[in-house]
Amino acid sequence: MTRAKRTGKIIEISRELGFDLCGVAAAEAFPELAHLEEWLSQGYAGDMRYLHDARRQSPAHVVQNARSVIVCALNYNTSLPLSTEVPHEIASQDGPHGWIARYAWGDDYHDVLGGKLDALVDALRKEFPEPFEARAYVDTGPVVERVAAKYAGLGWLAKNTCLINEESGSWLFLGVIVTTLDLAESLGPAGTPAADLCGNCRLCIDACPTAAIVEPYILDARRCISYLTIELRGAIPAELREPMGRHVFGCDICQDVCPWNRRAPVNALANFEPRRTAQHSLFSPDLEWLISLTEEEFREIFRRSPVKRTKRRGLIRNACVALGNSALRAGDPRYEEICDRLADLAAADDAIIAEHARWALDRLTSKLPQPSAPQVVPPSQQR
Repeated sequence: MTRAKRTGKIIEISRELGFDLCGVAAAEAFPELAHLEEWLSQGYAGDMRYLHDARRQSPAHVVQNARSVIVCALNYNTSLPLSTEVPHEIASQDGPHGWIARYAWGDDYHDVLGGKLDALVDALRKEFPEPFEARAYVDTGPVVERVAAKYAGLGWLAKNTCLINEESGSWLFLGVIVTTLDLAESLGPAGTPAADLCGNCRLCIDACPTAAIVEPYILDARRCISYLTIELRGAIPAELREPMGRHVFGCDICQDVCPWNRRAPVNALANFEPRRTAQHSLFSPDLEWLISLTEEEFREIFRRSPVKRTKRRGLIRNACVALGNSALRAGDPRYEEICDRLADLAAADDAIIAEHARWALDRLTSKLPQPSAPQVVPPSQQR
C-alpha cells in the first residue's frame, strides 16, 4: 500500500470513529515552533512550566524515529447561545450567573477524544501489520497540536492563536498520534497549508477584555481569562479582576466574535451538552451555588469534567470575582444571602478564597457606582 493510500485509509477510519477532521503531517520542526523560545522568554507562558519542555520544538523529539503526526479534530459546538448573546446580568430570582467556557460544559474532552484516538491506534495495528510505534496525546504531551494541525491541512492559525477550519470554524478539540509509520502528508492540492483567511479582521483582538492578544497571532497567557481562571493557582492580579466579568472557568469571547464561527456546525454528541443537577446547569451557572459547593459536592458534580482542573478553591475564587463584577445591589434577588455567604468565605482559613471573597464583598456593599462589565457586540449585530 502506498504512503498516500495509507493516509487515505487512516482518514477513512477516523471518520468511522466519529472524528470530524483528520490529516497527516510530517514529524518535523514546523516553522512556527522556531518562535517558541522567544515567546517563552517574554514570560507569556506565566506559571505553565510544562510549556518549557524542549521536546515541544519538534514532534520528532517525542517518539524515537517518528515519521508522521496524525491529527484528528472533533467539533464540540452546541446549539446553545454564545457568551456574547447571553446578557451579562440575567434577571432571575436566584441571583447573578457566571460563565463556563463551552468546551467544559460536558464530559472531559481528554476522555472523549482520547478514547477515539486509542481506537484509531488499535485500528491502525490491524490495518498495517508491520511493527510501529504510536503515541496518542490530547493536550497531554509535549506536542503543539494546533501547529501540527495546520501542517496536516486542517486549517490556519488565527490571530487569536486558535486553529480555524474554513468549514468547521474553531470549535474543535485536537488530538494527535505521533508514529513511526511513514505516511503521506495530507495537505491540499497545492501542497501547502491552508491560506490565512483572517484578513484585516481584528474582532478577536478588540473584544478581549483583558487585552491578552498583545498583537496578531501573539497571546500573553498571563492576561488570558482562561489562564487566570484555570492555570493560575494563586491570587488573580487586582487589575485583571474587573475585566474578567462573569467568567468562572475559561473564556469564549475571541471565538464567539469570530466571523468564521457564525455558521459553525453543531455536534449532536451528548458528551458536550451542559451537565445538569436537579436545580442547576453548567450553562450560565448560578454563582451563589458555585460559592456554596462543598469539597464533596465539587468532586461529585465535576467528576470526569474539565472543570475539575481548577479545583474547588479555584472555582470559588473565580466565582467570587464574578460576583464582585455582577453589579448586585441591596434589594436585588438573593443579595442578602450572597453577601452573607461571601462574609463566611472572607473569614475562611484559605487565604486565596478569603482575599477574593473580601474583594467581592467590598464591591457589592460599596455605595459608589461601579463600571459595568465589558460589553461585546454579538456576531449577529456585526457588519
